[in-house]
Amino acid sequence: VQLQASGGGVVQAGGSARLSCAASGRTFGRYSVGWFRQAPGREREVVATITMGDRKTAYTDSVKGRFTVSRDNARNTVNLEMNNLKSDDTAVYFCVADERYSPRNWVYWGQGTLVTVSS
Repeated sequence: VQLQASGGGVVQAGGSARLSCAASGRTFGRYSVGWFRQAPGREREVVATITMGDRKTAYTDSVKGRFTVSRDNARNTVNLEMNNLKSDDTAVYFCVADERYSPRNWVYWGQGTLVTVSS
């Protein structure tokens, strides 16, 4: 599967942004998907994931209550709604996909989209 992320840009602190990731192929529903991010000088970290089938979601602690991950299998997309953005959310965001239900190492990666939160 190929992944194409979009929606990055500059957002003021406290504002909102929405990232979308379009996937190729006709079996998108058979993949668990999600988002990672990497900030300058920091390690890459998982942000949010949503499984295939039961759509179970998981979030890193720092975004709980602010970010929402969702998927639309009919449109082959996974979205990330980000609210109350903080400067620490500044990063390149990558969408990911994998045919396993809850992978530790994700196989498919999009190209990344930059989100810059200005204070």
